[in-house]
Amino acid sequence: MTDKTKLSADEWDEVNFPRPAENDFDRVVERALSRRGFMAGILAFGSGAAVMGTGILSPRAALAQTTARFPFTPIDAQTDFEVHVPAGYKVQVLAKWGDALFGNAAGYDVAEGGPVEASDRIFGENTDGMETFSYRGHQLIAVNHEYTNNDINLPAAQEGVPASAADVLKLQNLQGVTVMEVAEDESGWKVVVDSPFNRRIHHNTPMTLVGPAAGHALLQTSADASGMQALGTLNNCGSGTTPWGTYLTCEENFNGYFGATGEMPSDETLAGGYTRYGIGADGWGYDYHKHDARFDVSANPNEPHRHGWVVEIDPTNPDAAPVKHTGLGRIKHENAEVVLARDGRVVVYMGDDERGEFLYKFVSNGVYVPGGSTEGLLDDGQLYVAKFNDDMTGEWLALTPETTGMDAVEILIFARTAGSAVGATTMDRPEWVSANPHACEVYCALTNNTRRGTRTNAGGDETPVGGPNPREANQFGQIVRWFPHDDDHAGTTFDWDLYVMAGNPSVHSDAYGGSENVTAGNMFNSPDGMAFDTTGLLWIQTDGDDSNEGDFAGQGNNQMLAGDPVSGEIARFLTGPNGSEVTGLAWSTDRRTMFVGIQHPGGSWPTGSGLPRSALIAVTREDGALVG
Repeated sequence: MTDKTKLSADEWDEVNFPRPAENDFDRVVERALSRRGFMAGILAFGSGAAVMGTGILSPRAALAQTTARFPFTPIDAQTDFEVHVPAGYKVQVLAKWGDALFGNAAGYDVAEGGPVEASDRIFGENTDGMETFSYRGHQLIAVNHEYTNNDINLPAAQEGVPASAADVLKLQNLQGVTVMEVAEDESGWKVVVDSPFNRRIHHNTPMTLVGPAAGHALLQTSADASGMQALGTLNNCGSGTTPWGTYLTCEENFNGYFGATGEMPSDETLAGGYTRYGIGADGWGYDYHKHDARFDVSANPNEPHRHGWVVEIDPTNPDAAPVKHTGLGRIKHENAEVVLARDGRVVVYMGDDERGEFLYKFVSNGVYVPGGSTEGLLDDGQLYVAKFNDDMTGEWLALTPETTGMDAVEILIFARTAGSAVGATTMDRPEWVSANPHACEVYCALTNNTRRGTRTNAGGDETPVGGPNPREANQFGQIVRWFPHDDDHAGTTFDWDLYVMAGNPSVHSDAYGGSENVTAGNMFNSPDGMAFDTTGLLWIQTDGDDSNEGDFAGQGNNQMLAGDPVSGEIARFLTGPNGSEVTGLAWSTDRRTMFVGIQHPGGSWPTGSGLPRSALIAVTREDGALVG
């Protein structure tokens, strides 16, 4: 029997929702893709925009030979159980799973996974997206806790299987979001225990639903017949910030928390949505549905519809209820990158992290005015989905009743179905989106897609090889970027190119060796998290295969690299412990510290003994200079 608690999201999806094999794309493999011939045609590093086949580049192409601006000496790949950074930098562990946020939680013990008592008053599990905020002299960090490691968080004798409602409650408490105050003194960074800003938001925290879908029948449950409230935020992955200083946390693989003790719903709308979003009878090993009826879809079939949203949190007000914004659509959100259009409208870019799913953006109807009302700016507007053309142009397709044939509210609740209806481009797992602060260009990490060109997505859409997804059975990933026409994020057309195609040039001499800016000295796989610093460097974090064998030989552990958008050069800055994902990045107000997340480490990192513990680390320069 497959142990579902040990499966990745993709592996779990494969077991529960196998797609029929589709081999119609074999002809594409014959097309070529010599390492140099193909890459020279599709990649234009530093080009502002490139049109395939024309050789026409924007004036920025003249800058492509500029020397990279990395303020560090790149490091080698590593395979051990430590964190490595370049010479002249140092690492401090700021907070790790189980650390107290409040004095009355100081006795929490992680030797056996810890008791349920105080589990909602400690730093949670598996850090992911994070953002920093400065408020009246206080340095605040909001950080996601994506999921639990059941075999570590529960008593060892239970082998990762929840045995009671108390076990489920503990897992629910360890996930969600931490908001905490931190401070730096001569010994380094520390959590300010008992700060009035400290807060844990978890799977049972009351939240408000707003926007067009709030109150809809599909969001009405036994817990809230009005459809205007929700309990908890699930599987918090990436993040974002708003111009008005709030935190956006994004619900990704929410489907894995649900199951059924009785018959699965047979209603056509419900069943179709369950299939598209991956909701099955057995769940993902959390077993919530066996001990908490809210997660039993045979009893509460609409509960999954209250999840899969972007959630807004005010980090400065611990009494304010988090808000779920239905106007941004219900998908498996990776992050939410917020920018302003030329006329001041709010634009939110979002990736749906599953193989063959889509890239979205939201454009508000209202205009952001500093100090003015922000009501409706994340709900009253138009949701779009991306279509990338092979001629290296693209367009944003509006999701409306006219274009989709769907009800306006159901477009938001079942955004994936709406994207399929208009013919959006199936992508290789669109994860973090990041906008360059110095140019009107946006980057998206396409982590990988082992089904590309061989299987359909969950909605039955074909996944042909081509455009920004140029490799069949893509296990390495790439980063696509686009350049909005007229330098306006609200526009509906753009040009695009690929900033990098990850690969292994030591093993492959074709497209799977990667693009020209990938070498034996900086190679990696599965780009995931991304963030720009104030100097314009793009920081890239990975979540991929760290076996260091076969196709991944020489790539070592997951890592964080810096990329120069102008020259295209990429250099390795940090490596995580074996078994871990490097995810989440933010900077202190003075830009002298970068905070980085280390998720599900192996060995006994970071304490050197006992259970491994995910953690947030602080990286600084030994000379005290800026780090971004």
